[in-house]
Amino acid sequence: MCAQPIHPSGNSPPPPRRPLFSFRAVGALMLREMATSYGRSPGGFLWAILEPVAGIAILTFAFSFFFAAPPIGTSFELFYATAMLPFTLFTTVANRVSGALVFSKPLLSYPVVTFVDAILARFLVNLLAEILVFFIVITGVLLLFETRAVMDIGRIAEALALAAFFALAVGTLNAYLFLRFHAWHVIWSLISRPLFLVSGGLVLFERMPEALQAALWWNPLVHVTGIMRSGFFPDYPDSYTSALYVCGVSMALLLFGLRLLSWHAKWLLLEH
Repeated sequence: MCAQPIHPSGNSPPPPRRPLFSFRAVGALMLREMATSYGRSPGGFLWAILEPVAGIAILTFAFSFFFAAPPIGTSFELFYATAMLPFTLFTTVANRVSGALVFSKPLLSYPVVTFVDAILARFLVNLLAEILVFFIVITGVLLLFETRAVMDIGRIAEALALAAFFALAVGTLNAYLFLRFHAWHVIWSLISRPLFLVSGGLVLFERMPEALQAALWWNPLVHVTGIMRSGFFPDYPDSYTSALYVCGVSMALLLFGLRLLSWHAKWLLLEH
């Protein structure tokens, strides 16, 4: 029988540290997420498409009665789609990531599965689904309506990437807050409901009062909306947007959330 190796300090060697994340664990969790979210009901993915379509249709129907043309471009549908779709991507991905640890709690007891695995799996599955929804809806708008859009693929991709990064950051921090403070579910719901209204979805940022602009500029989603609209409307004045600002806020929130989870996730899951 082999003797247990002795650490130079005289104690047994510490157990090997787990990697930050495992590709195999993330892949398995992604398959579980897909089966749960979209595989059990034939309408699962269809609803993901219908939700933003319904929002765009309601806004178009309501505002076309009051205005002869949208604030930019010729299509109310495209004007609202360029705000609704990145916002829906953000809220859906952020909310899914927020519940990642509770959703994967039974599997987090296994040593090979880390909380980062659970977060990454939920993030990737829902991000891919929302990007597919984006292209389906945008394609439908461009084919069905006279938009006269001139697409800048680089700006569109930049807006989607920023929305995804911000969603990952907010979701990771919320994953801790949801476990730590039970009331945060209600608080976050109240915060997120009017978020579309203060993200430049209905009124162009540059047409807002200066005092309101100064306050709303700090909302990263205002920048995401502006960049997305510049990807379809080349004459749109998006000089107020800053991708660097969105990345900085997202990185700070993500690192803060990961640090809190690395300290407290294990015992919070035991108490939950």
